[in-house]
Amino acid sequence: METATNQASRKVKLFGPNRRYEFWRWSAFFITWLSYIGFYLTRKGFWIAKIDLQNPDIMGITKSQMGLMDMSYGILYMLGQFVWGMFGDRMGSRRIVLVGMGLSILVAIGMGLSTSVVALGVLFALQGLCQSSGWAPLTKNVSNFFSTRERGTVMGLWCTNCSVGAVVASALAAWAGGKWGWRFSFWIPALVLSGIWLLFLVLQRNKPEDVGLEPIEEYHNEKPAVLEEGETPDEEVEGSWASIFGVLRNRMVLLLGLVYFFLKPTRYAIFAWGPLFMNERLHTKMLESGVLSSLFELAGPVSVLLVGVASDKLLGARRMPISVVFLLILTILLFLLPNLGATSFNLGLCFFLIGFFLYGPDALLSGTAAVDFGTRKGASTAAGFINGCGSLGQIIGLALPGFVYKVWGWHGVFYFLGTFTFAGFLFLLPKWNAMPATANGDNS
Repeated sequence: METATNQASRKVKLFGPNRRYEFWRWSAFFITWLSYIGFYLTRKGFWIAKIDLQNPDIMGITKSQMGLMDMSYGILYMLGQFVWGMFGDRMGSRRIVLVGMGLSILVAIGMGLSTSVVALGVLFALQGLCQSSGWAPLTKNVSNFFSTRERGTVMGLWCTNCSVGAVVASALAAWAGGKWGWRFSFWIPALVLSGIWLLFLVLQRNKPEDVGLEPIEEYHNEKPAVLEEGETPDEEVEGSWASIFGVLRNRMVLLLGLVYFFLKPTRYAIFAWGPLFMNERLHTKMLESGVLSSLFELAGPVSVLLVGVASDKLLGARRMPISVVFLLILTILLFLLPNLGATSFNLGLCFFLIGFFLYGPDALLSGTAAVDFGTRKGASTAAGFINGCGSLGQIIGLALPGFVYKVWGWHGVFYFLGTFTFAGFLFLLPKWNAMPATANGDNS
């Protein structure tokens, strides 16, 4: 016999959205989106401050030292992605993000107080561990409130946090450092992040069930995804080690990790070395160099939203076709960039186009597809693994430009990055039509 609660639930689905459910869905969307923007605030300071820190009158940090510091950051960021991803599924997003974000604030304050290269390097490495607590748990948080059929659009909108965060962080750090000195490139962002930490504490919930609502699949009358064809959702106990290791054995999750490894060096090489590239090619100062390089990130929101909507509405929730095409175009642009004339318009436009064709597949592979193929129950583990693999590539993107530049200059740096993105294109091409399995055993 149908209960009054079930009858009410059916009426909600037939005659319009449940306002309470929708409030919590979009509240979760907003606070997780804002929180990942906040992580960028304490991430970007060092890369902006490089312009002043290389001055012998300040610290005299060499490009090789910068590369080693970036590599140390990248190693701890990579390790943290794997660990925080698994514990995001076991413990929920709330605990992981509150701890990681709080420590990131303290480390940023310490970096601003640093008086030696060694102290700054150690703290920047620790910042990598703090930063890695954000993406995977927050991605899981979103997956708990939004279902597969809408995930491309929603995650496309949500993943704008990467590029918006990078633009805001670059501008804020460049403004603060240019106005008051390099130390404030760390302190002012840390102050802003403190306010976001408080908002997260008040507004965030891990899943609808935490506020007395049904799971998102029931709300949308949708069959849940499973890791392997023939499985049922009951076989995958959320937060269990069996479920976590099942995600780590999934072939599509493994492939996405490999492709993301080849994509990530470009994003972080431009992210970390872009301001310095603009400074050397155009002889611009800190503020202008930071603003011009941020055109790379500015293209991101347009790109991730476009590919998210297109993958849902035009491609039936297939994420791979757009990713394959964008990777090929990105490769061409990277080989073209160092041969352009050194004008603000040429370099700025090319940075914008590179950002456009990079951020779309970046968001699909590390966010939407990670949740699709890792399932909602294993979303944090899948996102953590894929991003952890990407972080291996991130280490390369952060560290090697400083060494490659010494031998082949900026031409060598961008040819190197183009080779990597082309490898990602080749690995992903055979999976053009890949789709996750569903609870009825179908694998489209």
